[in-house]
Amino acid sequence: MATNHLLEIKQYGQSIWMDNLNREVIQSGELKDLVENQGISGITSNPAIFETAISNNAMYDADIEAGIRAGLPTYKIYESLVFADIRNACDMLRPVYEASNRLDGYVSIEVPPTIAHDTEASIAQARRYFQEIGRENLMVKIPGTVAGLPAVEQAIAEGININTTLLFSVDSYINTAEAYMCGLEKRLAQGKDISKIAAVASFFLSRIDSNVDAKIDEKLKRGIDDISHQAKLQAVRGKVALAKLSVGIANAKIAYQEYKKIIQSDRWQSLAAKGANVQRLLWASTSTKDPKYKDVMYVEELIGLDTVNTLPPATIAACIDHCNVANRLETDVEEAYQLMESLKDPDINIDLNVVMEELLVEGIDKFVKPYESLMNSLENKVKLLSPV
Repeated sequence: MATNHLLEIKQYGQSIWMDNLNREVIQSGELKDLVENQGISGITSNPAIFETAISNNAMYDADIEAGIRAGLPTYKIYESLVFADIRNACDMLRPVYEASNRLDGYVSIEVPPTIAHDTEASIAQARRYFQEIGRENLMVKIPGTVAGLPAVEQAIAEGININTTLLFSVDSYINTAEAYMCGLEKRLAQGKDISKIAAVASFFLSRIDSNVDAKIDEKLKRGIDDISHQAKLQAVRGKVALAKLSVGIANAKIAYQEYKKIIQSDRWQSLAAKGANVQRLLWASTSTKDPKYKDVMYVEELIGLDTVNTLPPATIAACIDHCNVANRLETDVEEAYQLMESLKDPDINIDLNVVMEELLVEGIDKFVKPYESLMNSLENKVKLLSPV
């Protein structure tokens, strides 16, 4: 029998979650098999995933018609569809949640991306989602924007499990960890239990490499007269192509070093003594976008303790088949720092602050557009299915 390499990864303290959810994967038994036999221990979702799931899919029509008969507005019909899928997935993962002592078994749902810059609206929606879905193993996703982090802090203080998403820079991760700890401290000050709260910080990978690659390719395309200048650019681009240590992977390795500093701090140790659970780093955006890259590069290079890797179905299948599993999260760390520093070289001149800001803006836009598209297509379907 062929080895399932996903099961090997668990031995190194990393959990594998699936970045996909739809009604078909639930009702067909595919999700059950992935959870019980293939090593999947959590699910993440986002507006783009639900747009793909719901648009042009007759499987949801009966529930849409029920929403129409109940006189629900379109956004409430949308929520009725999504909440039902989330509840069913939570129930399917409940045994994992219990067996892992609340470490895994979570299903993530994102607040509407249109409120990514609205703190109070994010708090209100996180609170409402958690209450209405009514599952202990639900995680609410809030983008790690300037407005999102105070919402993360307040939601944690209220006992809501939070997946802080769209993190790109190491500083954004550190700020997310600060928001988590502040939320725990606020909850403790109210005399409440913090031992049942779970949180992850979703750190995006492949989009960083795509952005940096594009900038380097543009510089090379314009033409470089100096051979040494050209060689420096190609060396950075080449490291990505070789899938040994890309900018995105180097960035993640450095973020993990910050995680280690945080959990070793007196502040965290005090919280841990009162029952706090670590806010694990979650590797997101893990499908390779460039055919030059190995299809499992964002899995193999970032296997390590107290982390989660969330994979789309194609990457899950690839990893089951041919992942080379080893504990690599803390290998080549010095090289990671050197690679990031090399971007400041005048001949390369890639400003990572600019890259990270661009990616956050693009990331929100990539969720807003499918969300709005889904609302429009759902509105059209409501009109089509409504009695004349």
